[in-house]
Amino acid sequence: MAKRTAKRAEYELYYWPSIQGRGEFIRLAFEAAEVPFVDVARGSGRGAGIQALFAVLEGKRGELLPFAPPVLRHRGLTIAQTANILAYLGPRLGLVPRDEASRLAAHQHQLTIADLVVEAHDVHHPIGVDLYYEDQLPESGRRSEQFIRSRMPKYLGYFERILDGNRHGAIAYAVGDALSYADLSLFQVMAGLTYAFPNAMARLAPQIPLLHALSMRVASHDRIAAYLQSPRRIPFNEKGIFRHYPELDR
Repeated sequence: MAKRTAKRAEYELYYWPSIQGRGEFIRLAFEAAEVPFVDVARGSGRGAGIQALFAVLEGKRGELLPFAPPVLRHRGLTIAQTANILAYLGPRLGLVPRDEASRLAAHQHQLTIADLVVEAHDVHHPIGVDLYYEDQLPESGRRSEQFIRSRMPKYLGYFERILDGNRHGAIAYAVGDALSYADLSLFQVMAGLTYAFPNAMARLAPQIPLLHALSMRVASHDRIAAYLQSPRRIPFNEKGIFRHYPELDR
């Protein structure tokens, strides 16, 4: 369970315990800020699961019921949707500039990342999430070809331009002049796509040098580097959003 003992953990994150998924974008923010949190479903005992939280919320009048995890609980608030959670956490964790324009830009980037994540997921589940990958192989093949040829370069090319327009000397950030949650999320996207499509990403690499530089800088951040080497970082696997099927990486 991801939990610090030096301070009391005020934040509770509810997400699936065996995948990175959308919850990983939130975990990275906590780890970078070195703020204690409880990754509830990775614990043990009664009430540690996602279903337990939803059962409790179902019986509470006046409390907003989330559609799906990730869910953050903090000081009586229940917040869902990755981008919404990060917009809430950003100012509290020091991972977004103070001015309104920068906060809106970070949120906008996170929403665009969410669109990319959906399209990456739909490569291996183009027909429906309730079907196994093996039940939609022909459709997945067609979808991966289109994603690699068109959609992935379009998204990553967009973020390369964003970084190019926000250089600070030799260093570029997604927003502001310091590490933000948008940078952490771009690192996660780059890591996930490299895991899922190593051949396609290698071909695309010359076109996105700033994204690669940002990814390396995030990975070498003291707190993130320690996290990546720890058991708190769940390995990529074929149950999450980013899945490596060699037949789809052409």
